[in-house]
Amino acid sequence: MFPKEVYIRRRNELREIMKDGIALVLGNPDAPMNCAANIYQYRQDSTFLYFFGLDHPGFAGVMDIDNNKDYIFGDDVDIDDIIWMGPQPSVKDQAEKVGIENCVGSSDLKTFVEEAMKAGRKVHFLPVYRAENKILIHELLGTSLNKIKEDASVEFIKAVVALREIKDEYEIKELERAAAVGYQMHVAAMKMAQDGVYEREVAGEVEAISLRAGGMLSFPAIVSKRGETLHNHEHGNLLKKGDLLLVDCGAETDTHYASDNTRTIPVGGKFTQKQREIYEIVLAAIDKGTELIRPGVDYRSIHLEVCKVIASGLIELGLMKGDADSAVAAGAHTLFMPHGLGHMMGLDVHDMEDLGEDYVGYDEKIQRASQFGTAYLRLGKELKPGFVITNEPGIYFIPALIDKWKKEGLHTDFINFDKVEEYRAFGGIRLEDDILVTEEGNRIIGKRIPISVEEVESVMC
Repeated sequence: MFPKEVYIRRRNELREIMKDGIALVLGNPDAPMNCAANIYQYRQDSTFLYFFGLDHPGFAGVMDIDNNKDYIFGDDVDIDDIIWMGPQPSVKDQAEKVGIENCVGSSDLKTFVEEAMKAGRKVHFLPVYRAENKILIHELLGTSLNKIKEDASVEFIKAVVALREIKDEYEIKELERAAAVGYQMHVAAMKMAQDGVYEREVAGEVEAISLRAGGMLSFPAIVSKRGETLHNHEHGNLLKKGDLLLVDCGAETDTHYASDNTRTIPVGGKFTQKQREIYEIVLAAIDKGTELIRPGVDYRSIHLEVCKVIASGLIELGLMKGDADSAVAAGAHTLFMPHGLGHMMGLDVHDMEDLGEDYVGYDEKIQRASQFGTAYLRLGKELKPGFVITNEPGIYFIPALIDKWKKEGLHTDFINFDKVEEYRAFGGIRLEDDILVTEEGNRIIGKRIPISVEEVESVMC
C-alpha cells in the first residue's frame, strides 16, 4: 500500500476530470473454486486498488464528485470469521490508511445509490467482469444484465484511463520490483530447459519463484515447445534436445503490479542454424521497437516498422519475397506475426483491459485497424511519458493458418509457400521486454533478461 496521500490525490484528480455525480467502484468478492468455503487466491479489482488501495474482499468505494466526499462500504468481521481467519482490522482502520473518513455498512450501499438517483444525480459505474458484481450493479441500478457493458459510464472510463495510463514514481518502483522477480523466473527457466524435462516442471518453478517473492503470477504462465500457439497454457510436453521452449510469464508484487516478459530458448542450450536465423530476425525486430519508442509517436506506426524488419528478414531467408514495405502494407507478414506489438501494463498485465481495449489503446486520433493481424494490436495511440508498455514481436509457423492461406491463394506475390513448408514443424519465437516511456525516449523496466544468442546460450550451458 502506498502513502494515503497518493490515494487522496488520485481521487481528487478524478474529481477534477469528471463533471458531476457519484463514481461507484466495486471491489471484488471472494470466488469459490468448487464450493463456497474453498476459494481461489484472492485478487482485488485493479481500479479499486488504484483509488482505494484496500486489498480485501467485499468492499465498494464511492467518490462523490458533487460534495467532495469519499466513502467505503464494507462490514467488519464477526466472531465466526475471526475463528477461521484470525483477527482482522476494522473497516474504519483500513479506510483511514487511504484517507477516507466515511465508512458505511455494505447493506447501506443500495440506499445511498437510490437516494442519489432520486435526486437526479448521475451514478457512474465501470464495466464489470465478475458475475457477482454484474448482479450487484443490476440490483443497485436496475440495469439489465445484458446491458451493463453498454450502460457503463464512458466519461468515467475515459477519466480512469487518463489517470492510470501515466505511472507515478510509486508505481514505477513496484514495476521494477516485479521485473526483478521476473528476471529470476526467466533465468531459472533457461537453466531448466534440458532434454528430458517436462514443460510443467519449468512452469512450476517459475510460479514458485513468484510465490516465494510474495506475489502470484501476473497471468497464467505460457511455457510451451509449441510456441506457434500464441497463448498456449498446456504444459504436458516432454522437452527434447533441439526443441524451442517459449516462456512467456511474469510476476505480480504484493501490491499487484505486474511484469510480463517472453524469451524463447533452445532446449539443451544451443540454437540450431535454422533456429538462430529466425531468432536473429525477432531480436532485430524487438531492438527496432525499443529504438523507436518515445513520446509523441503512435505505437501503431512502431508496430508497422517492426513488422517491416520481420518481413525483410524473412525475405532474406526466402520465406517471403518482393518488397518488405509492400508486403506489410498488404498484410502478408501476418502469416508469421498475427498479433500486435504490445500493450499497456501496470496493475494489470494487460492494463485496464476490463474497461475496454479501444478506450485504453486507441483514441479519436488513432482508430483500430481492420486488417487481419494488425486488428489485434491492443495499443495503437500516441505514446506519452509515464506509459509502461510491452514490446513483443514474434515469428510463428502455424500449420492451420498456413494451410488456410495456401488453399485460398492469399498473398502469393509475397509468400514462398514451398519454402514455408520446410518450417511447418518449427514452432514459434517471441521476445518481450517491458518499456517505460520517458521524457527523452524510453528505458527497459528492470535489468534486461538475457536475450542475445550468446547471452542465452551462456546462461544455459
